[in-house]
Amino acid sequence: MRASSQVKFLVVSMFISLGAMAHAQAFRVQCPTSTSLHPSLGTGSPMGAGAAYTGPSTITDSAANGTGLTYTSNGGVIRCQQVSGGDGYATMGDGNQIYMFAFGPLSGLSDISNGLPGTQLANVYNTMPPVPLQVGDPATNGPALLGYNGAVGLAPDMDYGGVIDGHVDPRPIMDVGVMNGNQPAPLMAIDEDDEFFLTLSNVGMLMRPDLFEQHTIHFHGYPNASSFYDGVPDASVAVDIGGSMTYYYLAPDAGTYFWHCHITPPEHLQMGMVGQLYVRPRQNRVPTDGTHLYTSLMKQQTDLRTASSCQSDILCTTPQPPTDNGATHTANKSNSPTLYAYNDGDGSTAYDVEYPLQIHGFDPNFHFVGMTFNPEGFADMKDKYFLLNGRSYPDTAAAGTMQTPSSDGVMHDSQPLPSIINIPAGGRALLRISDLDVSEFQTLASLGIPMKVIGQNARLLRDEAGNNMYYGTNSITLGGGESIDVILDATGYTARQKFFLYSPNLDHLSNDAENFGGLMTEVNVCNAVDPITKACS
Repeated sequence: MRASSQVKFLVVSMFISLGAMAHAQAFRVQCPTSTSLHPSLGTGSPMGAGAAYTGPSTITDSAANGTGLTYTSNGGVIRCQQVSGGDGYATMGDGNQIYMFAFGPLSGLSDISNGLPGTQLANVYNTMPPVPLQVGDPATNGPALLGYNGAVGLAPDMDYGGVIDGHVDPRPIMDVGVMNGNQPAPLMAIDEDDEFFLTLSNVGMLMRPDLFEQHTIHFHGYPNASSFYDGVPDASVAVDIGGSMTYYYLAPDAGTYFWHCHITPPEHLQMGMVGQLYVRPRQNRVPTDGTHLYTSLMKQQTDLRTASSCQSDILCTTPQPPTDNGATHTANKSNSPTLYAYNDGDGSTAYDVEYPLQIHGFDPNFHFVGMTFNPEGFADMKDKYFLLNGRSYPDTAAAGTMQTPSSDGVMHDSQPLPSIINIPAGGRALLRISDLDVSEFQTLASLGIPMKVIGQNARLLRDEAGNNMYYGTNSITLGGGESIDVILDATGYTARQKFFLYSPNLDHLSNDAENFGGLMTEVNVCNAVDPITKACS
């Protein structure tokens, strides 16, 4: 009788402890609707740009938002995103389903499932879903969630009158975040001068309950204002299971970057915790009223925060061209304002449509060992699957998202970002290529349309005298941790022509076997291409 009472007491104690832990959960999201730099909520445009850039201006913070101090502003808006750190599965080109450590989407569900960045304006992010979220969303509830891009888990804070203030219900975060890993990780895109609030929620690994893995987010090559947000655990903060952390970034320099987990990087990168990030230049926001791009670029030099003088700045991130060539901001082949890769001042980085392409490789043995509680052989790591945006050929040429059933028996959007390239006839496509491979160098060749390399490692290829150092080539080679910006120019080409972007390394054109696959995708010349959906017509 006494032993039975002890057992009952132990069981009751366990339930009380679990209930207390659930009540004291640390999940939270953060997306302010105003800050000192952005006192009023920006709404942006369909392409994500903020107010037109006309040079630095001064704003005065209101008493409600601060102390009435005066600040320098260059436009931009507040943007937010939430991602999960956990695990999941992806489908390889030969049909094999491979296990991953992975980041997954916890905001921008609709946009990410359509191959778009998940980064949202504050007034979109801070919204509730139209239907209760379920395991596997958005794949489970796709039609009902069409257009919904708010933060998963947001719930009215009843202690403060039911307002939306970052208070969350942990159940939806776990339902959506667990086993919902993406390859590559959710896409991020911001404009220069934006304030970016990025929340990482660690939901744990369902297939590896023995691991109490912490996760971080490291923006590779990105200039952080503080090491606190750098993601390197010995200089910042790591996120435990059941917790969240919101990173803060002020976008200073246009270019192609990428992000990854910085906990045991060789393991977590090989297992799939890598994603893409790019920053769009102010030059996209130059008014289409005949203002010279050169004039707009010179105005940037009057802002001490972003001035780039090659005479005094050793980094010299944005050298001015030697002369004003008269280039202005006009419409492109898609009858929308021309876009640019960098603040070039001469229009030389103009493009009609852009494609982020992440190169990566998976060693299936390493992934299998990682799923089955066995020691991982780092020295024997060798990739057998070679991926563009998480896909091998022929999946790279398929439009739309790819789904994979996970061990929870539910379909998940595992590889939502297509890698097929559509270019309007006579137009130009910007390829934002990054290599996150752990074990090998990777080469991509363009068969038919030559490449023009305009930027490398998020820097415009221009010397200190302002001369463009762009070069033409038919192949580029990258090591892990490098990025490159390439323009494919379809001038002189006609609609319905098809070409290939592929690896000339024959052993990288396989899907864990001696057959076609790997690093290869199709390039289509179209009559017109929608710059947002990338649809070919």
